[in-house]
Amino acid sequence: MAEELVNLTIDGMQIAVPKGTPIIEAAKQAGLLVPHYCYHPSLPAPAVCRMCLVEVEKAPKLMPACVTAVAEGQVVHVNSASAKKAREGVLELLLINHPLDCPICDQAGECELQNYVFQEGRAGTRYQEYAKRYNPVEDFGPDVLYVPNRCILCTRCVRFMEDVADTPVLNVSERGDRAYIGIAEQQRLDHPWAGNVVDLCPVGSLLSKDFLHKARAWDLDKTASVCPGCTQGCNINLDTRDEVVVRIRPRPNLEVNRHFICDYGRMNYRWLNRGDRVEAPLVREGGRYLATDWDTALARLEQAVRGASGSAVILASGRASTESLGLVRRMLDGFEVTAAVQVPLGDEAPLAGIPGLALRRERTPNLAGAELLGYGVQWEAAMREVLSAGIVIVLDADLGAEDEAALAAAPGIVVALATVMPEAKHAELILPITNMAEENGTYVNRDRRIQRFQQAKAQPGMARPAWWVAGEVLAGPGPDPSAPSTAAEAFALLGERWPVFGSFTHEAVGYTGRVLAETHAAAGSAR
Repeated sequence: MAEELVNLTIDGMQIAVPKGTPIIEAAKQAGLLVPHYCYHPSLPAPAVCRMCLVEVEKAPKLMPACVTAVAEGQVVHVNSASAKKAREGVLELLLINHPLDCPICDQAGECELQNYVFQEGRAGTRYQEYAKRYNPVEDFGPDVLYVPNRCILCTRCVRFMEDVADTPVLNVSERGDRAYIGIAEQQRLDHPWAGNVVDLCPVGSLLSKDFLHKARAWDLDKTASVCPGCTQGCNINLDTRDEVVVRIRPRPNLEVNRHFICDYGRMNYRWLNRGDRVEAPLVREGGRYLATDWDTALARLEQAVRGASGSAVILASGRASTESLGLVRRMLDGFEVTAAVQVPLGDEAPLAGIPGLALRRERTPNLAGAELLGYGVQWEAAMREVLSAGIVIVLDADLGAEDEAALAAAPGIVVALATVMPEAKHAELILPITNMAEENGTYVNRDRRIQRFQQAKAQPGMARPAWWVAGEVLAGPGPDPSAPSTAAEAFALLGERWPVFGSFTHEAVGYTGRVLAETHAAAGSAR
């Protein structure tokens, strides 16, 4: 049934929105952001901050835009003189007790109080007294600090823990100008999703211990990406400074993770900055490895692929992109292939208030993509096949002692496409590849939604994406225009072999992803 639309006018612009939409969301359709503090689209709206007051014609007073629903023929003025004066008064009251900690506050540059005071506030204050001071810092939990001086009592954190996390450990204690955010006695803010209160805080009152004093907001480059922590595929921003990932924050996607990520995913970034990287192609000569150039290394790899006989085995990391998994699989089309993807397991941690959102048990981001490309999850069976395979490709997998022993006993050629140096020297070739922060690519989450991630930092040394290595071998020696030079071109090559990917391009996938059709079967699957 078609959704009923309501027609209204906001600051002279006529729009139509679904019935029941709050004015604050309708204004976004008109290109207007109504200033607000307590309101958040994924939380219940209490209308306590009074910052979103707007003028509605024929209404007896200014109305809070966060809880006032649109009505047919309604005329709203967001930037009328009376609405601006009301917001100016709210800001003046908030600044009575708010200390000017901006030079030492981690939120500076991302602070909504800063932004709105600059946009809406008075030129100067009428108060002469210094801001009142409380206990400077309280430890709320494993990664959360609370600075009550800066708190403006928007209550977003309280509502998140009560209504979304379903763990009501936070509260508003005391009243009036003595009020502050309290934590229940004998409780800690150690919920698996508790770090979201830091993102929700509009000022610098709730801080992450992990990010404390690492960088100012204007030092950071922010890149749209996908969380590599589990099969949920939450959308994130990778924040980098001087080619180092320093923070992961959620990126809104209403179909996948709304506005939240779990703490496991939030902290799962240090492996992206490892210093023990393979930075040049290595060829084994006798008992040692010698660095070489890519032309020589690719020639050796092509010779290995063309010269090997019998079966082939691919041992792949579940963090490899769809493009890399697919082209490495295509590179071995002449063999009977056993392909397995590594799937670390952990405890599942759902977010109670958001159906379908959880930290998943399978701690790998591209399990569904690997399965569509013919990869299995029978790791032990694949390791047994290594003992009779003519060629083994290790695609950045984390190998245990037993795995290393099996590869050392393998009769065929072993080639490692690796980000860090393998502990056991079992490979004829070790080729440096990039991790997901250093390349463009796609992941497929557990709901078959294919999503793009973007390169956030420079490739170290001579490292290249694994899809580039496989694409060069597929194209053959010499300059060949069919060799992919971008992730988009590599993705197009997947569609030629696996029809499930053929109806999309990187551009069509966009930044929120597309769900793959259920009717296509994965062609050419591995045994």
